[in-house]
Amino acid sequence: MLVGTVTGNLWATKKAPALTGQAFLTVQVGPSTLVCADCVGAGEGERVLIATGGAARVAAGGGIPIDAAIVGIVDG
Repeated sequence: MLVGTVTGNLWATKKAPALTGQAFLTVQVGPSTLVCADCVGAGEGERVLIATGGAARVAAGGGIPIDAAIVGIVDG
């Protein structure tokens, strides 16, 4: 699991049908930026927990083709 800070939204006008309705956010994790499926309604500037790989697919609902998902918002 990773911890990062949401830096913005990402819009895709064309995407795989399984991604329809899925929100994506850009998240700064150290020197890297990840594109993450938002499973919890996070907003810009919030610190978040990120699951990757198979755990991200489970968090987003099974057969969705993603590698990273926001699964929590850090309170403190």
